[in-house]
Amino acid sequence: MAARKGRQATRGGSKSWPAWIWVGIGLVLGVGLMLLVLGKDWAPLLRKKNLPQPNPAATAPQASEPAVADTGKPKEPPKKSYDFYKVLEANEVVIPDAELSAKARAEQQAKATPGATATPTPPGATPATAGRYILQAGSYPDPKGADEVKAKLALLGFQAQVQPVTVNGKAWHRVRLGPYASASDLEAAKRSLSENGINAIALKETPPPTQQP
Repeated sequence: MAARKGRQATRGGSKSWPAWIWVGIGLVLGVGLMLLVLGKDWAPLLRKKNLPQPNPAATAPQASEPAVADTGKPKEPPKKSYDFYKVLEANEVVIPDAELSAKARAEQQAKATPGATATPTPPGATPATAGRYILQAGSYPDPKGADEVKAKLALLGFQAQVQPVTVNGKAWHRVRLGPYASASDLEAAKRSLSENGINAIALKETPPPTQQP
């Protein structure tokens, strides 16, 4: 009986700590561990190795230097182009739009004025040698391209010719319409082509002077 009472007394004397004490101990340990990691500069070791890391030796490219991504790209070849005026012959002159409109307006005013006479032909010149108006819809080194434009014009109701020429030792195939009797007819045809998406060039072709015997 006395032994039993002793054991009960021993059990009653061993009391467990409250839960808040354990929580407080855990918080203190956690804060201490965090301060230890930051103080020892162990934070970089916690980074994942698979993520990209900053390069402290890297410098920003200058304005005149190409970027690294651009240096690996192949350079695009320059687009092929040609000067339109270099494929014209010496007796051909381009008529600007403003000049063409002025000539067409002068012709219409002359027709509307009673008693008006046509512009006199220079001495020694005839209608055949005074020059003629033509339109050029394109000039191509490949005859296939010229034929395609000619076919497109035919579908639109325009009659064109492909004129092969050699300028500066190079062959060209010019798509031309005309000749037109007046600047008014030339302007009307040019406007009609523009409405169908074709940008033609107005030209005045003057025959070369004939050599006197």
